[in-house]
Amino acid sequence: MTTMKEIAVKTGVSVSTVSLVLNGRDKGRVKADIAQKVKAQAKAMGYRPNPLARSLRTSHTRIIGFISEEVATTPYAGNIIVGAQEAAANLGYMLIIVSADGSYEEGKQIAALKRYGVDGFLYAKMYNRVTNVPATLSSHPVVIVNASEPTGRYSSISPNEFTIGYDATQYLLAAGCQRIAYIGDSEPILAQGKRFNGYQAALKDAGQAFRPELVTQVSRNQEAMDSVEHMIQGAHPDGFFCFNDSRSWYVYEAAARRGLHIGQDWSLVGVDNHRVFAETVAPRLTTIELPHYEMGYWATCKLISHIEHIDPSTMTLPATTAPLPPLQADGTTLIHCQLLEKESVVNH
Repeated sequence: MTTMKEIAVKTGVSVSTVSLVLNGRDKGRVKADIAQKVKAQAKAMGYRPNPLARSLRTSHTRIIGFISEEVATTPYAGNIIVGAQEAAANLGYMLIIVSADGSYEEGKQIAALKRYGVDGFLYAKMYNRVTNVPATLSSHPVVIVNASEPTGRYSSISPNEFTIGYDATQYLLAAGCQRIAYIGDSEPILAQGKRFNGYQAALKDAGQAFRPELVTQVSRNQEAMDSVEHMIQGAHPDGFFCFNDSRSWYVYEAAARRGLHIGQDWSLVGVDNHRVFAETVAPRLTTIELPHYEMGYWATCKLISHIEHIDPSTMTLPATTAPLPPLQADGTTLIHCQLLEKESVVNH
């Protein structure tokens, strides 16, 4: 492991000069040509700063605690972690991830992260909801991921569920659909209500009447399939917006039983870009992708701006599938979700 003393010997300067340069404290103290020489030599020798020594000097560990509720074990929501890790690495931080699925367990995990001296916390949920941040985190910087918080005290990022419903329905309308069905979720979760409202708003803006007979809100399995079949028989839709990709399977099944073809006879849009459906159904399902990677990346950048007390507008965000919102906003931030055009919508 290369030391500052070795770099000092190679460059012919003092160890204190090397320390100033490599710790970013050389401005006004070290001539620019010497600082450049030190940096070049450090790079050539493969110098890496000692995180422990740096944390003792600065009182910062450059470690972020990621508190996950089933996120780590969920196939597509796990991309929140991927986005958070990439942002953390790009900004010189590392992530410690813990899974907390109950109030008692969550408290133990938070206490453990505090013992590591983490600089701040990402508090993430598996699906979008309104949540309360544990009181034990009140003295630390916190950003909420895939959820929102009622007081507005904490920065948060979550999908814009209303525009998911609006964009999917508008896309079907643009394809020429006149009788668009909504296959929703029977559970009264936040995403269900918002997406349904977006569906209704798009119909209204297009001058189409809302028809209750074109709506069925289902759970899973045979009961759900029977409900979708009953709706199709009675209401005769030509387009379908499904709460998620898994519910679109009932439409594929219903079309097959009738000798109809998705993308030719019926149009269909789902939500999730779920890997199983994306790779197996034919024709491929047009879907709205939930921006899990983007939320993880944005939340990490936002958290680090709080930790380091820097202007978030100075931070560079990458180009992503769903464009990242500006970092300047406080409170609840909504991210617009991207519709991925595939083959399940009739091309008029």
